[in-house]
Amino acid sequence: MTEIRLGSGPEFDRIRSIARHLGEHAAGLGDDCAFIEAGGEILALSTDVSVEGVHFRREWLSLEEIGWRAAAAALSDLAAVGATPIGVLAAVTVPAGAEPAVTDALMTGVGGATGSVGGVVLGGDLSRGEAIALAITVVGRARRVTHRRGAEPGDGLWVTGDLGAARAGVNAWRSGRVPAAAARTRFAKPSPRIDAGRWLTEHGAKAMLDLSDGLAGDAGHLAAASMVGLKIELERLPVHPAVLAEANAAGEPPAAFAAQGGEDYELLAAMPAGFGGTDRFALTRIGEITAGSGVALLLDGRAVALTGYDHFA
Repeated sequence: MTEIRLGSGPEFDRIRSIARHLGEHAAGLGDDCAFIEAGGEILALSTDVSVEGVHFRREWLSLEEIGWRAAAAALSDLAAVGATPIGVLAAVTVPAGAEPAVTDALMTGVGGATGSVGGVVLGGDLSRGEAIALAITVVGRARRVTHRRGAEPGDGLWVTGDLGAARAGVNAWRSGRVPAAAARTRFAKPSPRIDAGRWLTEHGAKAMLDLSDGLAGDAGHLAAASMVGLKIELERLPVHPAVLAEANAAGEPPAAFAAQGGEDYELLAAMPAGFGGTDRFALTRIGEITAGSGVALLLDGRAVALTGYDHFA
């Protein structure tokens, strides 16, 4: 069995336990995608589940938005390895008595997100259950992929886009407020960074992953996979403008608030030391790769302890 290098936390302890029980029947676990060589190229596959009451609430989103964000979350794994989408398979569960219009709307969202990055719906499955749930499997292709492993001391640490808006939206809803429009959109209709992932891969990305559970948590997986340390200067983070009001309401520095926010689906990439950025898309250097292990989060030079989202914490 290949060694699985993941960061800490109850969810990832479960993955390690599963891998031990699978033994020789497991291979390549711990990356954003599984890879299969086929016909001179690499097929990238991943799956992601979105469950009512855990990942979304129906009072927050339309059915079409629920389908969109479920597909976008899975497609983001293809972005994280630099792959081009082929399509998705959607296994959809709805409560007994749900009208056909419910599955129609959910799949309209799935199709919209998939089509927005050039893919198609390849098939799927329908079932009855206690709540809405979507399990989305994505299939992509690439000539070269970027793994979570491969970062080396001296590499720069870069992040696409901006951070924290999805968390700002969720915090507003949970506090009984209407989220800012931009924060709601970021949560309801995230955009997988497919083009950015391909570009970064083509321009020498050493290691990469997507920020689904928050920078503060996901950064640890890149460090563990590459067996290096990460130093992140939080004041450098590209914080979304919608964060300020919610961070103030939560009593947190905006950068710390943004670093703990999951579901931004931006990309975190280790780039060679001489890499100077790009003007093709928003890309910000937030730190560097160091010798050692773990993640050092600094705010104005002081170490801070932050966590990301963990399903089983």
